[in-house]
Amino acid sequence: MTARRTALNLTVRTVTAALLLLLAACSSSGDGDGGGGTDGGGTAGSRPSATASGPAKGAASSPATTGPTRAPGTPTHAATGRGAPAYWHPRARTPWQWQLSGTVDTSVDVPVYDIDGFENGAEVVRKLHAAGRKVICYINVGAWESFRPDSGKFPASVRGEGDGWDGERWLDIRRVDVLRPLMAARFDMCREKGFDAVEPDLMDGYANTTGFPLTAAQQITYNRMIADLAHERGLAVGLKNDVGQVATLVRYFDFAVNEECAQYDECAQMAPFIAADKPVFHVEYKLKAGQFCPQAKKLGLSSMVKHLSLDAWRDPC
Repeated sequence: MTARRTALNLTVRTVTAALLLLLAACSSSGDGDGGGGTDGGGTAGSRPSATASGPAKGAASSPATTGPTRAPGTPTHAATGRGAPAYWHPRARTPWQWQLSGTVDTSVDVPVYDIDGFENGAEVVRKLHAAGRKVICYINVGAWESFRPDSGKFPASVRGEGDGWDGERWLDIRRVDVLRPLMAARFDMCREKGFDAVEPDLMDGYANTTGFPLTAAQQITYNRMIADLAHERGLAVGLKNDVGQVATLVRYFDFAVNEECAQYDECAQMAPFIAADKPVFHVEYKLKAGQFCPQAKKLGLSSMVKHLSLDAWRDPC
């Protein structure tokens, strides 16, 4: 690696010297028309249009498919010298459907669907795209799931206490050396199936009994890594719950997915996302719509009541 880098530096210095000689020659030629310069518009560095992979031709425009590719103030990979493809940026107050069990009902008239990334193939995503929908890929990033096809790739050392669901155990998010490539492979799957975004589940292990001494700072590091993995693949990414760290993490995520903020009187804490014109996709399981929808609408949340099983049924605000 060192030898290759040295050779590259020598080549760069040689080319640079040649360019300086050429520029000096051009300057002495007396040609002062200024031609051949870079267009001040900077088109060489422009990103593809956000609507390049938007709804099918002829589909009606919706809040989910308009607006900038990247929100103002959102970090980019340019700061670290890395390029990143353009990705979808949903707008606040966009209606949605969330279905993680059963055959996906593609007839719900909303611009955004959130469905299981493992359980659904590219044909489901294509069908939803043909109807003008954007599609989010649900992936568990905080717990090991015994029923997933890649479960054997997670060593026992990163599996902690159960998270309350059969066949699931919290992950040791400190072990980014193990988890990063596994999550990258999952996000690759989402991209290959044509999804527009990722919903990474269980991003608040530090606030739960996981079997590991996780800290809030370690959770922030892990969650930012998850956001980077998505953006590097041209996928938007949502912050799932982790209400206590919204103010810190909002700039790295393109939307939020929240469960029961009304039940626990936490919905106002999601305000930074709405202020940044990023949607908060919100569900309640125990409350009825009339008990929380007035507040949810006032806050600008995209809210509905769902069964805990997250089947097709929904009662939106």
